[in-house]
Amino acid sequence: QLQVVESGGDVVQPGGSLTLSCAASESIFRVYKIGWYRQAPGMQREFVASITMYMFTDYADFVEGRFTISRDNTKNTLSLQIDNLKPEDTAVYYCAELEDFTQAPRSTNWGQGTQVIVSS
Repeated sequence: QLQVVESGGDVVQPGGSLTLSCAASESIFRVYKIGWYRQAPGMQREFVASITMYMFTDYADFVEGRFTISRDNTKNTLSLQIDNLKPEDTAVYYCAELEDFTQAPRSTNWGQGTQVIVSS
């Protein structure tokens, strides 16, 4: 039921950086876990990263230390800093609330996402 708007996607060269943002339409201080997913062309949507109210973070293996997730409950925003982008990072990135103890989203009501294209 959480309504979000993602932004910050762009066309960048390999090795570049981006900061993606997620703005929620309501307060997120009560949201236990929130995070990012992505969907590459022709592939299924996959988990990227999450962060809890305790600021505990979880990352997919492909992140390899390149991504940093953060949340600002006072501004109702979620961010994802991506460094050293690779062509395989090309995808549409989505923000969503997650189940407390898994990497699954609570809802299937996905927004438009923000597109990241990594190419020379």
